Amino acid sequence: MSDKIIYKEESYLIQGALFEVYREMGCGFLEAVYQECLEKEFLFRSIPFIAQPELQLTYKGETLKQRYKPDFICYDKIIVELKALKQTAPEHEAQLINYLKATNMKLGLLVNFGTYPKVSITRLAL
Repeated sequence: MSDKIIYKEESYLIQGALFEVYREMGCGFLEAVYQECLEKEFLFRSIPFIAQPELQLTYKGETLKQRYKPDFICYDKIIVELKALKQTAPEHEAQLINYLKATNMKLGLLVNFGTYPKVSITRLAL
């Protein structure tokens, strides 16, 4: 097993944007507010992203009507899922894992802006 952190540089840049949004806004806002702020911060920092992309799901080769919408895909390889809760629960991690499975991506960041005194970031790698 390797100790290498995947997408270390990209993750570091994303985390810098997350910390800046939290530093500026603090906790207590709705998730949609953090989503909009983070879009602006990613643009300021030239971090490539797609906001709320619609993911197509399949079952046994058949396309499903249901769609997933993660908050962000950054660098075409990292999913960033935002929350604004007192604390995240296992189902939030499961949601992110499902996004990773649906996209065949290897890294997701579960970000909770509802924590004090700092933003909570959980790395999930498949």
